Amino acid sequence: MTQVELADFVGKSMDWVAGIENGRLALDRFSVITAIAERCDVDVVWLLGQPYRLQRTGGSLAHAYIPALRTGLRRSNLILSGHPGLDPSGARVDLPVLRRRSAKANAARQAANLPQVATLLPPLVEDLNTALLVAEGEEREEALRLLADAARTGRMCLNQLGYPDLAWSSAEVAAGAATQLGDPVVMAAVAWDRCGALLHQATLREAVAVADAALRDLEPLVAHSRADDRVVSLRGALHLRAAIGHARGGRADDAWARIDAALEDADRLGEGWYDVEQQTVFGRGTVAVHAAEAGVEVEQPDTGLKRVPNADVNEVPSKERRTHFAIDKARALHRMGRSSSAVVKLREAAGGAPYYVYADPMARALVADMARAGVPSQASALSGLIRNMELVGNS
Repeated sequence: MTQVELADFVGKSMDWVAGIENGRLALDRFSVITAIAERCDVDVVWLLGQPYRLQRTGGSLAHAYIPALRTGLRRSNLILSGHPGLDPSGARVDLPVLRRRSAKANAARQAANLPQVATLLPPLVEDLNTALLVAEGEEREEALRLLADAARTGRMCLNQLGYPDLAWSSAEVAAGAATQLGDPVVMAAVAWDRCGALLHQATLREAVAVADAALRDLEPLVAHSRADDRVVSLRGALHLRAAIGHARGGRADDAWARIDAALEDADRLGEGWYDVEQQTVFGRGTVAVHAAEAGVEVEQPDTGLKRVPNADVNEVPSKERRTHFAIDKARALHRMGRSSSAVVKLREAAGGAPYYVYADPMARALVADMARAGVPSQASALSGLIRNMELVGNS
């Protein structure tokens, strides 16, 4: 394939393609990355160079626990499929203890503390596997709920660490547990995680299809005015997944329509609503988080930052969501010609959630791009970001 052919396919110039190839320009939008990966028949994660095995801020610690988590999830799949001849790998742990440990892992996830999540999950998953093998009746149902929750926490952590295939396996463990429970709310929550796994692998059409299928399943439960708030919240969260799928596919009108649909659900739930229990943290501020990302992806960064009026992202009770917003706001500011403000915003985010920021592919692309162009007024802060992302050899 020639540079001209690739440039035509992604709607860019031949000089732009040459700039990407020789490292002068950054792959800084998932919409473009997805188009290139599709046309060149390569994996998005490979194109991004993930996983990034950073040595600072607990990076090595997080990656050290991946083999144990992989083993635990593999056993979970075997147990959920009813495979015969499996024995517990350890002593049984009481369910109240497992509930507390699951809540601790989810809290670490919302705190954007990826090394802690990676440390907590492997023994939790194995102990839940044991519970599934020995528990019966209501206790087994509780173990299934806890396994679905732990696997969903694992999905996010694994995506962010750069293990999309294992993240998908984790989402499928959650789906297997939800199927055995037969609870439509849990199944919709798991669909939300499946969308997250698909978006990280840039399988955008499938992500939107999964979101829409889950929305159809929820519709009978939200058709009346006294619908369960949890169901309304999940509907809004699924609209946000679809919005990002459309945005990364370059479909601006569809993306904004989904953002607006999610905003309607957030307003229905009222000011101050955030669904931490179901992990989506859906609420008005979270709609603003997704609008910022959508704006960058469809090249309307200013619109994205203003799409949700009077939304205070600082009130979102999840550092992980607030950090995600900070990264996308920095990306938007840079594209709007305000690179100094972008450096300040990104450095501020890194102060609160260092590994999350340093391992985020779009944050890394942003820093690499600003390093090439230079930001004289924030040279010291930018150098710190470059050093902590271990981009020194590439800048």
